[in-house]
Amino acid sequence: MRYAIPTIFAAAALAACTNLAPDYQRPAAPVAANWPSGPAYKADAANAGEHATADADWRAFILDPKLRQVMELALANNRDLRTAALNIEKTQAQYQIQSSLLFPHINASAADSGSLTPANLSATGSRMVLHEYTVGLGFSSYELDFFGRLRNLKSEALEQYLGTEAAQRSTEISLIAQVAAAYLSLAADQEHLALSENTLKDQQATYAMDQRRFELGSASQLDLAQAQTAVDTARGDAARYTALVAQDNNALTLLAGAAIPSDLLPALSLANLTAVREPTTGLPSDLLQNRPDIVEAEHQLKAANADIGVARAAFFPSITLTTSIGTASTQLSGLFKSSQRTWAFAPQLNLPIFNAGSNTATLQVAKVNRDIAVAQYEKAIQTAFREVADALADRGTLDAQLAAQQSLVDATTQSFRLSSARYKQGIDSYLVVLDSERSLYAAEHNLIALQLARQGNLVNLYKALGGVGVTAH
Repeated sequence: MRYAIPTIFAAAALAACTNLAPDYQRPAAPVAANWPSGPAYKADAANAGEHATADADWRAFILDPKLRQVMELALANNRDLRTAALNIEKTQAQYQIQSSLLFPHINASAADSGSLTPANLSATGSRMVLHEYTVGLGFSSYELDFFGRLRNLKSEALEQYLGTEAAQRSTEISLIAQVAAAYLSLAADQEHLALSENTLKDQQATYAMDQRRFELGSASQLDLAQAQTAVDTARGDAARYTALVAQDNNALTLLAGAAIPSDLLPALSLANLTAVREPTTGLPSDLLQNRPDIVEAEHQLKAANADIGVARAAFFPSITLTTSIGTASTQLSGLFKSSQRTWAFAPQLNLPIFNAGSNTATLQVAKVNRDIAVAQYEKAIQTAFREVADALADRGTLDAQLAAQQSLVDATTQSFRLSSARYKQGIDSYLVVLDSERSLYAAEHNLIALQLARQGNLVNLYKALGGVGVTAH
């Protein structure tokens, strides 16, 4: 027994020389090397950026101090993010469990047994009372990992653990994007509500004037009815945006995981609110390899690759050892005498001979799972590329849309002023005024929507890039 334990550890070290898992090769990215180019994209979108960072802190992206405080509240209290962190703890513990199987689990034991044999059953013909005391140290069913089965299981558990870390990072980036988007939506709907309420006040004042003119005979029943439609439209919009503002607050509270102080809610119009920074988009597409969901997919691929090694090891013999060393005595006083030492050493060899093709099928399943993981990894890259390309297409055209919409607001404002003046002079009918007013009202709402889309595009681009490409200027 003196030589048994060193021999076991020497055998375990020898076992480390064999690993039946295939050598891992990262699949080539099934996307173009550069971002798309064309009329929808800015000129810098296809160029390589020299100042991009792959692990930028979210504080470099969020500029508004109120939104930063809301973000810190969400990162501390959001339940989805908390669940992701707990999943990391769970998979870390599972990895530690799997790693421990590479070493023998040594246990100490102590026992006291007693028995009584009656005289008529005793070999001596006398009544016998027997006590046995034992103390031992040993391990049971320790597998010598000659063919890498346990090491590949450990590698698989490690990749699962690393994958949950990437998933947690992905959840955090999604949360940052969701909070920013919800904050901007609240600001936009507050602005829509303010516009609707102001328009309602103006329309009510106009209706009162038209009603007075109708009573005096200088306005027709048609003019009064048309003025009423404008009042009702604004009243309906005010009610609708009141509900939307309340729902935006509810959504933001859910994301934050706690009540948000009223002084942290947006108070500025979107035109004056600089909430987020413009990401650096001149990045080569291979930087998407750092996007957390792609990192997670690659860890899943590596885990599937290790599982092939586990399946291959099932074709080879497995050796398990059970051993113990200790003392035994019929008297407690003599338990620790040198003459009472005991030991046991029981190696066991298991050789697969016939299992009706089970091992072959298990290996085939492992290989198919690896191929599935490759396809999922490649799809994750393609999806990421498409998301960035879509965001870049929006980024390249939204400024032009905003400029056109602002020009439309200016033009419809002038049209409304002129038509109102012509109506008061009796040149045009009230229908012309009403049409100009409706056009202005719609143009102003559309301008707010485009301002939201412009800032929302920066949020989408940040998320699509996986939090990369944000640098402080």
